[in-house]
Amino acid sequence: MKTKRLLYTIGLAAIAIFVSSCSDYLDRDDDDQITEADVFSRYEKVNELVTDAYAAAKKANRPLVFFEHFSSSAITDECEGTTVEGNITNNFNSGAWNPYSLPGSSGQYWWSLYEGIRKTNLILEGIAKYDTPDNPIQPGELNYRIGEVYFMRAYFHLMLFRMYGEAPYISHKISASEEMNFKQESVHAMVEKMVADAQEAYRRVPAKYVKTSEHFGRVDKGACLGLIAIARWMAATPLWNGAKSHGYQQTRIFENEYGYDSKRWEKARDAAKAVLDFEVGGYKRYALYTKHTDSDFKDPNGENLNDSRVYTRLWDMFHDMDAFAGECVFFITRDKDQAWQGDIYPPSRSGSSRQQPVQEQVDEYEYIVGNYGYPIYSSDARKGGYNDADPYAKGTRDPRFYRDIIYHGAPYRDNSNNQKITNTANGSDAIGASNATTTGYYLRKFQRETWNRSGSFSMNAPAIWRLPEFIYIYAEAVNELGETDKISEAYDLVNSVRERSFMKPMPPTVKTSKELFFEYIQRERRVEFFYENKRPWNCRLYLEPTSREELAKESLWKASGIDNSSRTRNYWAANNGALPKSQRMINGMRPVKNANGKIDVDGEKYVMERFCVEERVFQSQHYLFPIMQSELRRTPSLVQNPGW
Repeated sequence: MKTKRLLYTIGLAAIAIFVSSCSDYLDRDDDDQITEADVFSRYEKVNELVTDAYAAAKKANRPLVFFEHFSSSAITDECEGTTVEGNITNNFNSGAWNPYSLPGSSGQYWWSLYEGIRKTNLILEGIAKYDTPDNPIQPGELNYRIGEVYFMRAYFHLMLFRMYGEAPYISHKISASEEMNFKQESVHAMVEKMVADAQEAYRRVPAKYVKTSEHFGRVDKGACLGLIAIARWMAATPLWNGAKSHGYQQTRIFENEYGYDSKRWEKARDAAKAVLDFEVGGYKRYALYTKHTDSDFKDPNGENLNDSRVYTRLWDMFHDMDAFAGECVFFITRDKDQAWQGDIYPPSRSGSSRQQPVQEQVDEYEYIVGNYGYPIYSSDARKGGYNDADPYAKGTRDPRFYRDIIYHGAPYRDNSNNQKITNTANGSDAIGASNATTTGYYLRKFQRETWNRSGSFSMNAPAIWRLPEFIYIYAEAVNELGETDKISEAYDLVNSVRERSFMKPMPPTVKTSKELFFEYIQRERRVEFFYENKRPWNCRLYLEPTSREELAKESLWKASGIDNSSRTRNYWAANNGALPKSQRMINGMRPVKNANGKIDVDGEKYVMERFCVEERVFQSQHYLFPIMQSELRRTPSLVQNPGW
C-alpha cells in the first residue's frame, strides 16, 4: 500500500511532522503500522493526540524560558541576560535579528505555531470523519477533548497575533495538493475567529476541574472566557486601535482598519467582566489567593531569614495549588525544574545569575507615604521621604519588591541556608564579578529559597493568565471609556490586588484623573506581572518605544550629561520622572562607600548610585516579529511585516 501522509503546508514546505505515540501513523505505511482509521476509531488514541496538542501549546508560550534558555524579560526593560547559550537575548537587544535569523527557537515562532494549528485541525476533522467513540469508562470526555482542541486552535492563533499581528487563520486541514495561496487577515477578523473557536470550546468543556482531579490544569470554561478577554483587550490597545494617533509610522496590510474605535474597549470590558463574574455552583469561580496573614514571613522550612520583608503569601501564591485552583485562569504544568532556579541564583549560591533585574523595573515598585502608594519618581514620594541613595529601606516599598528583587543589603541566604546579607560591592556577588550581576540586582521572584541546587522539584509558575490580568483589563476599559459610574468599582478592584500583596491602596485622586488611573494600572501590570512574559508584548501593544511622550523623555535624557551614566543620574536628580520607556537603554544601581551612608553591609556603609548598563536597539519594525524569508519564498502570497 502507498504511504499515507497527512501534510500541512502553510508559509513553509511540507512540515517534518513531529508527533509522539499513536501519531506515528502520520509518516508510515498503512500495511505495517497504525493507520488514520485506527487512530480515530479509538478514543484512547485521540486522547493521546490531544495531549500532544497540549505539549505544542506549552512550547508556544513558556514564561520562564520563552527563548529556549531565557525568559522574554531580558529583551525588554525588566531584565538583562547573560551571554551564555549563544547570547540569545542580547542578540535581540543589539538588533541582530531579522527575517533570516530568529534566536532561541523552542516552539514559539511562526512555523511551530502553524504546526500546532495543523494538529488541531487534523484532530477535529479526523474525529468527524471516523465518528470517534466516546471514552467508555468516562462518557462525555470525547466532547471535552474536542472543546480543548477548539481552544488550542484559538490559542495558537492568539500567539501568532501577539508576535506577528496579521496572519492567516487556518481552520481546516491542508492537503499536500492544496495551492499555497494563504493570505494574512486583519487582526480584528482574526480575533472574531478566535472568539468563535473559544465559544465553541466553552460549550463543550466543563465549568472547572478540582485541584485533586487528574484533569486539573486542562482547559475549562474559565480558560475559554480568559482567551476571549485577552484577544479583545489586545485588539483594543493602541497598536491595533488608533496607532497613527500614537505616532506609529509603519503601514500594515489592513492599516485602514486600525483607526480608533471605542467599541473595541467595550468588548474588552465585557469580556473581562465575564471572567470576573463567572460562577460555578453559585460561587465566583476565581478569587485572589489570600492564605497567610500579614505577620507570616516563614519560608518552606518554617524559618524567617528575610528580616520579615517577604510575606509567606507572596511566596506561596506561585507554588500552593490552592492558588492555582482559585486564581489561575490558564496555566501550564511543570514548566521548569530545579535547573532554572540554579541558573538564576547569585554566584554565592553557585548560580550564574542568568537574568538580572534592571533599574527601570525596580523604579516601578511604589513608595509608601502614609496610607497610600506613590511612584518613587513622583513629587509625593520625594516629599514623603524617598531617598535614591537609600532606596530599599525595610517597609518603605511595595512588598512585591522585596519578594521579586535581591539588592545590595538584602537579607538572603547561603547554600547551607544560613542567613547572609547580599553584597554587590565585594565578593562573588559583586557587580562585574564572574557570573555575577551587571545591573546591581538579582532575581528573587518564584524562588523557593530553601531548595538548593542539589534538590529536585518542578515548577508550574507562572501561570499564563491570572485573575489580576482581567481586573486590570476591566479597570482600564472603564477608565478609557470614561464610565464614571463604574470608576469606583474599578478602583476598588485594582486595590484588591494591592491589598492581597499587603500594599497600600492607590490615592483617591486616581478616581478623578483618567491619565493618573491609566498610569497606575500600567504600573500595576509591570509590578504584578514582572517576569511573567507580559512586558515585552505590553510595551509593544501600547506603542511605548516610539510614543511622543517617551521620545521626548529620551531626548531630555540625552541632553542631561556627557556620558550615559551621568545622563541617568542628572535626569533623575532633575526630577524628570520615570526613565524613558524607549527600550533603547537599561540602567542599574551600584553601591558607593560613604561614611554617611545608611546601608550597612559587612561593616561598610554605602549609598546607592545610578549608572547606565548599556544602550539597546529598538526600531519601529521591532513592534512585530518578521516572517522568515524562507517562509515567504514558499508561500509568495504572504506579505512581510512592515519595516523588515
